[in-house]
Amino acid sequence: MDTNILGKRIKKLREKKHLNQLEFSKILNISNTTLSQYEAGNRTPSDEIKEKVADYFNVSVDYLLGRTEKFNTEGNPPESEHNSLDVSDLPEEAVRQIEDYVEYLKLKYGSDK
Repeated sequence: MDTNILGKRIKKLREKKHLNQLEFSKILNISNTTLSQYEAGNRTPSDEIKEKVADYFNVSVDYLLGRTEKFNTEGNPPESEHNSLDVSDLPEEAVRQIEDYVEYLKLKYGSDK
């Protein structure tokens, strides 16, 4: 069983919003070292921080804790999650190439609507 699902989900959501740890730690009003420890599983955030994270990403605390795979109580993904691919394990260059290709496809097929 994964003992750090909370940290991994915080990191995944943060990266999908293209935020680095310093940017997101400022949003949460905590140090980037503290956020790093949360994501690594070396420290557990308070309930208040869990709620801030859940609210920011429009997910439920249950999702953050791994108690459900539904993002929020309605079961809908956050807006930034719609039609997205999990690219968290890819290098930054690969992510940029995917983003460029998606823009190309939008231009190619968007005008046919």
